[in-house]
Amino acid sequence: MAISRDEVLHVARLARLELSDEELDRFAEQLNAILEAVGKVAELDLEDVEPTSHPLDLVNVWAEDEPRPPLSVDEALANAPDREGDSFRVPAA
Repeated sequence: MAISRDEVLHVARLARLELSDEELDRFAEQLNAILEAVGKVAELDLEDVEPTSHPLDLVNVWAEDEPRPPLSVDEALANAPDREGDSFRVPAA
C-alpha cells in the first residue's frame, strides 16, 4: 500500500497544515518508507512470539518523594516580569 502525494495533501488539509510542494513529496516518501517497514514485519511468522507491551524491561527512575521546604515568595516570584505584592501581575484580558 502506497501513500500518494494527494493523500498527504488531503491529510494536511484536514490538519489545517500548509505544506509546500517539496514537503508534500518528502512526507509522501517518508510515509511510504514507514509503510514498507511495517509491511516487512507483517510478513514475519510471529505465531510463537508472545505479545509484549515493550521490548525492554522498564525500571521506574523516579526519585523517592521526600518533603522539602517550599520556595519563599521572593524566590517564587524572582523571574516574574511584574508582580504586585505576593502575586504575579498580569495584563487584564
